[in-house]
Amino acid sequence: MKILFISDVYFPRVNGVSTSIKTFVDQLLMLGHEVDLIAPDYGDASEDTHQDDADFIKRIPARKIYFDPEDRLMRHGAAMKLLPELKKENYDIIHVNTPFVAHYLGLKLAKRLGIPCVETYHTFFEDYLHHYLPWIPQKIARSLARGISRKQCNAVDAIVVPSQPMLDVLRGYGVGTTANVIPTGLVDASFAEADALAFKREYGIENNRPMLLYVGRVAYEKNITFLLEMTKILAERYPNILLVIAGEGPAEKSLQQLAMTLKIEDNVKFIGYLDRNTELNACYKSADAFVFSSKSETQGLVLLEAMAQATPVVAISELGTASILVEGEGALIASENAYAFAERVSTLIDDRALRDDLGNKAKAYAEQVWAASTQAKRMAAFYQKISTQYQSKRNNVPYSPIVDN
Repeated sequence: MKILFISDVYFPRVNGVSTSIKTFVDQLLMLGHEVDLIAPDYGDASEDTHQDDADFIKRIPARKIYFDPEDRLMRHGAAMKLLPELKKENYDIIHVNTPFVAHYLGLKLAKRLGIPCVETYHTFFEDYLHHYLPWIPQKIARSLARGISRKQCNAVDAIVVPSQPMLDVLRGYGVGTTANVIPTGLVDASFAEADALAFKREYGIENNRPMLLYVGRVAYEKNITFLLEMTKILAERYPNILLVIAGEGPAEKSLQQLAMTLKIEDNVKFIGYLDRNTELNACYKSADAFVFSSKSETQGLVLLEAMAQATPVVAISELGTASILVEGEGALIASENAYAFAERVSTLIDDRALRDDLGNKAKAYAEQVWAASTQAKRMAAFYQKISTQYQSKRNNVPYSPIVDN
């Protein structure tokens, strides 16, 4: 098949959506499909980034967003100028990955090209929007997010969600569109050997120092304040405990201030974004435990990436993470209580044998259940079903509806 991806975010912007798109595109290409991507031009992206994706991506002029400076807003008119070129490509399907300009652009292009439009619901906006529009009362922001999500999901021909709990939420909104649960899988590179000791030397971390790790966007909805409060509790028992936060985002300054307020600034280390190809695996491997307290994840890919490096996970099991986490299968599930969470972490710090055993189980679980190639094959099969359904409707031919799968 020939697939056109459209997204409001992509590398060099580092986040889960960018990672998911690249993972699926790479796997679909290996399966013999053709894929293109329409995404923003970030302006400050390096020349190397543009050279690397020149044959695959169509960069669209974009402007900055005042309340979220990491992201860009594509210019709709500039994107529509591609229509004559896109008509010649004979795409079979459009796959939208974000709900902003990309959503409306995808719908319009699909109509003009006479092909179906599929959209992945990556982000739990109900638990997200009020952080970025704080002048809107939280109750109103949540209602607004639900209404927009319902309208957008019902406007496309099919939706993809990374986890069953997220699909259940959308069904509760009143989304009736054909849907399939297809998570982002792990690529082989996630399991590549890495040098944890070299990573610790690079960042000045003593080898015998207990190290906890969070990887991801440093954003308000990630509930990282909870991890700092939990670290404060652990620091009373382990004075040299270290929480490493790898990532960047709008909450970074407030979290640094909170660390000082809690008097744990020496127990928290912000190291920014890491290169996925050269540093990230070693970062995961260097930790005694990967800690995660977000309740708004539609999947939680970083949990699996940590597991792939045999690093045990301690996390709150909510929404998308609930579809990944299995107690004892590489993970310890904790409640959203800082003392209870800290106690679960303590069991791993105190018991090296337990930590190693849980880490080995984590890697085996990630290898056996979450391969990217498997998920890409499922995505391609879903595309084919949606395309067949779409053509049947256009030709007024009866078809059997596709149920959630």
